Amino acid sequence: MYCYTKIQEDMYWIGGNDRKLSMFEGAIPMTEGMAYNSYFIDDEKTVVLDTVDDSVVRVFDDNLDRLLNGRGLDYIIVNHVEPDHSASLCELVRRHPETKIVATSKIKNMLKNYVNWNLNDNFLQVEEGEELSTGKHVFTFVNAPMVHWPEVMMTYEKTTGTLFSADAFGIFGAHDGNIFADCYDFDRDWLPAARRYYTTIVGKFGKFTMGALKKASGLDIKMICPLHGYIIRKDFEKYLAAYTAWGTYTAEEQGVLILYASPYGNTKNGAEILANELAAKGVDKMKLIDVSHTDPMYILPEVFRFSNLVIATTTYNGDMFIKMEEALTELRSMGVSNKKVSIIQSGSWAPTAGKKVQEMTDQLTGTEYVGDMVTIKGTVKEDSREALVALADAIAESLK
Repeated sequence: MYCYTKIQEDMYWIGGNDRKLSMFEGAIPMTEGMAYNSYFIDDEKTVVLDTVDDSVVRVFDDNLDRLLNGRGLDYIIVNHVEPDHSASLCELVRRHPETKIVATSKIKNMLKNYVNWNLNDNFLQVEEGEELSTGKHVFTFVNAPMVHWPEVMMTYEKTTGTLFSADAFGIFGAHDGNIFADCYDFDRDWLPAARRYYTTIVGKFGKFTMGALKKASGLDIKMICPLHGYIIRKDFEKYLAAYTAWGTYTAEEQGVLILYASPYGNTKNGAEILANELAAKGVDKMKLIDVSHTDPMYILPEVFRFSNLVIATTTYNGDMFIKMEEALTELRSMGVSNKKVSIIQSGSWAPTAGKKVQEMTDQLTGTEYVGDMVTIKGTVKEDSREALVALADAIAESLK
């Protein structure tokens, strides 16, 4: 049964929510489900902007059938080819052979990998800056490569000032009835979900994000309609500020994230001593994470959030502990940059993990090391405790 939302006079959200999803893209753990957004314009010419994932195609079809009410579908604008937004495209074109797919040449070439018919039969090629009138509405097109696939474009509707932003400004999580971001608390509901979405999906493409934001800044935007998450219709500066920080790898918090790997609790003890010393020195923005019990996809957004990163790991088979290596591999793969890094290594007979950690953090752009590496042999003793206190002094000073 249809379940759509009217978002303007003749503009509708016709997507769906997958509340059973436990792993997005086979890599990112999910607990709150996922919204797949598609939009319909009811004009002299009818328009769908992007389709949906297979998991919600039934309600998508019901929504569109209800709104078309027997009419034909004139245009499908494709902003992004990734299957969670184009999986239902083939079936939609089969049901509406009269439609024209509107997209750039890059999107056309990418679509050839996913469709099973001759695209030339129903393809209307547009390029950046061209316009398409559907009656009251006028659409223009903005290339946004690598946010986060190379073919991505955004579509701007000039009459209403609506930016259909593809994956930009998306967040994880299904809708809780309301689909507008201003119905939710920004700091509690939007920011953490958007940070995790951006850092795990787009993270390494910061310069391309900034390029897309620069283009968007030249538009008179009154509403942003992403392909996941909530529609933004006010307080744009808050959302742009968050994306600007992430896109420039600028820490949101001048604070300390301590990652530790501690099979028997001794490295954990060192991490907690450091945290207590930092607190005593007035550091009030701080978080400790046990990498053995936290998926790297939850660690990554916290690394983006904080200015300082402490890596405390035991030595394991002459290397760093495997769970720490997994976490640092994810940081490297997603382009984490501009971090102040401190290292604590431990081991029962030959603490050597610190060298391995530094080899990986050296590969992160803009790494600045703070304090001397601390070595814990077996358990924390008075000498290693003094070294932790000295490290706390150095970190606290770096935050000033």
